[in-house]
Amino acid sequence: MKSISARATAGLNLGAKVIAADNSGAEIVRLVGVKRGKGKKGKQMCAKIADWVKVSVKKGIPDMKGKVFDAVVIRQKKSYRRLNGERIAFEDNAVAILKDEKGNPKGTKIKGPIAREVQERWGSVAKIASIVY
Repeated sequence: MKSISARATAGLNLGAKVIAADNSGAEIVRLVGVKRGKGKKGKQMCAKIADWVKVSVKKGIPDMKGKVFDAVVIRQKKSYRRLNGERIAFEDNAVAILKDEKGNPKGTKIKGPIAREVQERWGSVAKIASIVY
């Protein structure tokens, strides 16, 4: 996975309920794991911007409810610092659902802005976004 150009702060704990910002059919999802995340022994994993995560659908269309999918964190409330010194924080936590291991999104449109760091790491997700912030 490609590195991002920011000093990202871990902003989402496991078990956090976040918004699915795409039109894949899920509305509210729960964070159940962080894929390829680095962690310390005995410490719970945390997700940050542009991380690849596992999510369980809590609210959405009936055939998706309860299923587990891969997703990408596209917005986080916790502020993080970019290399030019500015701090970025969004008004909500949001993910985009992925349909395969290559990083192709399940939906065709993302509601709201996504972070520039997501565009660096996940180009195919950024293509369906309306605004890159």
